[in-house]
Amino acid sequence: MGAKLGSSGAFSSRRRGDDDLAEAHEINVTPFIDVMLVLLIIFMVAAPLATVDLGVDLPASTAEPQPRPDRPVFVTVKPDLSVAVGEDVIARDGLTSALDGATQGKKDERIFLRADKAVSYGDLMEVMNLLRNAGYLKIALVGLDGRS
Repeated sequence: MGAKLGSSGAFSSRRRGDDDLAEAHEINVTPFIDVMLVLLIIFMVAAPLATVDLGVDLPASTAEPQPRPDRPVFVTVKPDLSVAVGEDVIARDGLTSALDGATQGKKDERIFLRADKAVSYGDLMEVMNLLRNAGYLKIALVGLDGRS
C-alpha cells in the first residue's frame, strides 16, 4: 500500500538513482580524544613548573579564594625569617630591586605574601612595611584552605 518491495523482498526506503553506499551521519570522535589526551599530558607536565617550591607551613583560612593571576609574584617569609621573591632567597635590603625585576617595575601589581606559622606577627608586619615603602600597596596574604 505505499511501500515498495526491494530486490531482497524486504521493505526498502530507497528511491531509484540513490547510491548503493549509505552516508554515515556520525561524528568521528577519535581525533577529539587524541587532542584531549595531548592537552592532558601538556597540563600534567606544565602544572608542577608553575608552582613555587619553598617549604613553608602555611596557616589555614576560611575566606573565599580569589582568582590568581597568570604569573603571580610571591614573597615568602621562611621560619628563619629569611625573605624570598619567587624561589630566590634575598637580603631584606635587596627586596625592592628584586620586586622591581619580578614585576617589571609595575608598582600596582598584586604581591602574594606567604609566611610560615612560626613567623611572628611583628616580623610579618616588618616585611609588609618593606613592601609598602618599596611602593607595592596591593598585598595579598596566602594561606591554606581551611574549609572542609
